[in-house]
Amino acid sequence: MSELREDVADYDEFEALQGYCEWSGVPWNGRPPVRRVSIEAGTGQRLSMLEWYGSEPEVVYLHGGGQNAHTWDTVAMAVGRPALAVDLPGHGHSSWREDRDYWPWSNAEAIAALMERHAPNAAAVVGMSLGGLTTIRLAGSRPDLTRRAVVVDVTPGVGARSVGLTVEERGAVAVIGGPPEFESFDAMLDALAASMPARPRDSLVPGLRHNATMRDDGKWIWRHDLGSARRAGADAGSPPTFEPLWDDLEASAQPILLVKGGASKFVHDDDLETFRARAPHARIEVVEGAGHSIQSDRPVQLAALVGSMLAT
Repeated sequence: MSELREDVADYDEFEALQGYCEWSGVPWNGRPPVRRVSIEAGTGQRLSMLEWYGSEPEVVYLHGGGQNAHTWDTVAMAVGRPALAVDLPGHGHSSWREDRDYWPWSNAEAIAALMERHAPNAAAVVGMSLGGLTTIRLAGSRPDLTRRAVVVDVTPGVGARSVGLTVEERGAVAVIGGPPEFESFDAMLDALAASMPARPRDSLVPGLRHNATMRDDGKWIWRHDLGSARRAGADAGSPPTFEPLWDDLEASAQPILLVKGGASKFVHDDDLETFRARAPHARIEVVEGAGHSIQSDRPVQLAALVGSMLAT
């Protein structure tokens, strides 16, 4: 891991770890070995990530659109295996692309380049939403790097499904398509809390702090750049199409686990049937009580499923 450059955020980004463990029931034995590192990925692109437990990574975690690597904190601690939780291009502390293309195909190329150098022997790739679509692409195109795949609450049919969802059903996903700037951190927090009424407002502060930054003019903005989504017209009601990824799924032969949130509307029963038809070898599990972000709603249950795949 000598080529990875250690970075330090402009705040203590690990101060909430103990609270996450206490909330979820994960044993706390002091802050685990974790640090922020980065790599120059060529053509001016820098990928930032969290390195968990130091040694050669066994797991690579990929977050959803508008999220960042910290969404996996509790899962990473519950699994307890060496891992890289990556800020996808254009998200978190990773750099933005000049072409503003953050779809699964470009993401998979960047992640494959990263894994070739720093996680060539990883046992599994775990991806949620946009990260899950990226994982499907990796499973089909780079099986040598994606020995096992865990896809969290997404299928290639999600483009059409997401357009018909209400703001309440979309949850935090709806917020990232809303105002691009806020007068204060509290105003940003209010918008997030309104989209997630089941969560105590204070519990949202650490996650928002990871996902927001203050501009020089004092206004608060998201860290991520979803330029490709806006150019494709996704925010205007024209869904992006991920249908070609069904072919990647069908081409895969390695163990694949699809985890659906029991309360999520992002994966329809028809999508599950298509998933089974395209990948008869895949295993499908439903986590009751979880929405789209299973890693936040039911992290211990998701960690157990990830652990079961690692033991396969």
